[in-house]
Amino acid sequence: MAMPNMQNMMKQMQKLQQKMDQVQAELEHKTVSAEVGGGVVKATANGKQQIIKLEIEKEVIVPDDKEMLEDLVVAAVNKALEDASKMASEEMSKATAGLVPNVPGLSMPGF
Repeated sequence: MAMPNMQNMMKQMQKLQQKMDQVQAELEHKTVSAEVGGGVVKATANGKQQIIKLEIEKEVIVPDDKEMLEDLVVAAVNKALEDASKMASEEMSKATAGLVPNVPGLSMPGF
């Protein structure tokens, strides 16, 4: 009797893998943006946690204060990547709801 359960588990794992692959492909096209400095620097990241756009307002480009601009860019990029990671996690959780058992202490990479 253990065989049908094993076959069922294998089918569930295949469904899970297909769903995860689909979500990962979709995440490449979903984006989040983060603004810092009152919106003078804006970074946009996709769900694969890649920066796809960086916008800097002209008024913040001051040659004598390069460090301020660098700090703003780093802050915007870090915030965008953090938000992208959270979005990816939420999307993966929604996609795998009901397919992955909620086992305390069990965490799957990428979730």
